[in-house]
Amino acid sequence: MSETAAGPAIRRLDDWSAADLADLADEYGTPLYVTDLDRVRENAARLLDAFPDADVRYAVKAHTGRAVLEAVRDAGLGAECASAGEVVRALDAGYDAVQYTAVNPPAADLDVVLDRWRAGADLTVVAGARDTIDRLRDRGYDGRLAVRVNPGVGAGHHEKVTTGGHAKFGVPYDRAPELLAGARADFDVVGIHAHAGSGISGDQLDAHRELVARMGDLAREVGDLAFVDVGGGFGVPYHEDEPPLDPDAVADATREALGDVDAELAVEPGRYLVADAGVLLTRVNTVKPVDGGGTDGTVPVVAGVDAGMTTLLRPAMYDAYHAIRNLTAERPERPVTVAGPVCETADLFCEGRTMPTPRRGDLLAIGNAGAYGYEMASTYNSRPRPAEAVREGDEVRLARERETIAGVTDLEVGR
Repeated sequence: MSETAAGPAIRRLDDWSAADLADLADEYGTPLYVTDLDRVRENAARLLDAFPDADVRYAVKAHTGRAVLEAVRDAGLGAECASAGEVVRALDAGYDAVQYTAVNPPAADLDVVLDRWRAGADLTVVAGARDTIDRLRDRGYDGRLAVRVNPGVGAGHHEKVTTGGHAKFGVPYDRAPELLAGARADFDVVGIHAHAGSGISGDQLDAHRELVARMGDLAREVGDLAFVDVGGGFGVPYHEDEPPLDPDAVADATREALGDVDAELAVEPGRYLVADAGVLLTRVNTVKPVDGGGTDGTVPVVAGVDAGMTTLLRPAMYDAYHAIRNLTAERPERPVTVAGPVCETADLFCEGRTMPTPRRGDLLAIGNAGAYGYEMASTYNSRPRPAEAVREGDEVRLARERETIAGVTDLEVGR
């Protein structure tokens, strides 16, 4: 598949039509997530082109919306799930086979997943601890099993998502052969798994290579595996001047580092598929000067908006940068702090960023919101979660309704 067929390497916020986004905000209100399903398919095509001989699985946790799951499924990717809820959603969205990567799984998660397995679902369970294997055995599971290995190598855009070297994830590398050998008597042992982290950039490929090389060595040592899963974590450029990741270069580095193994390579990207396929729309409701002066000239201002850390958590959680664009008007620029309505100092989308002077009623777009945007939304401060619209060709439709305050309180039980 050509680069043209797979679309441009990255979609920047300026590439979105301001008029189209404004129409969506008028129709569905704000805050509003907008997801372009055609862009999701383009990203999937680019990955499949880069990894033609690998099993490419979508890391569902990046965006579990039904419309997105179906678009990724139709593009030909499998599903990698981190919870029972994600397993159920993937199966209900029509995936033929699902991988469940169990990280310290609660009993309820194991029960739900194994109920689906007993009902005939084609499942592979990835266990990251001896305890998890014992708990699967105790529940009568004897199906496809892979072992998550801690390779001692991590990478990612933030320490909170660098998983490869943290003891929480996987069994120690040097104990994996013994654990795999012991599991073969009771399970269909099919693979090994590792994941360096999330948001890996081109500058961090050395860490990715080291992880993959260690997994290749382990695969050759233990033998008799169907796949070697080296995770995903492929990053996207959140800053406007960052270059996009080259998936062909990642694929070449992966294959070279893995070496010859008698097993299929598996990768599980999430963010790469959906990040630049989504934007968050939010409206300015309050404008005030930072130092108490007027709102003209170069005085910094705070622009209060109707989205917040409950809508898009990444800036507060990871100090993450997201491009912000004023869709309403081009005006003289000044330092602007874009702040949400939550009573937390962390509830900021940016601080002192140069952009057109905002006015009440302006519509702002926040870029690269398709990954871990709606997924991490919460009802903190009893704020309902936003709506989501999806675009597919010339059709636009509501994919998720806006939550209501009544919906937030529905589960409460009176005395």
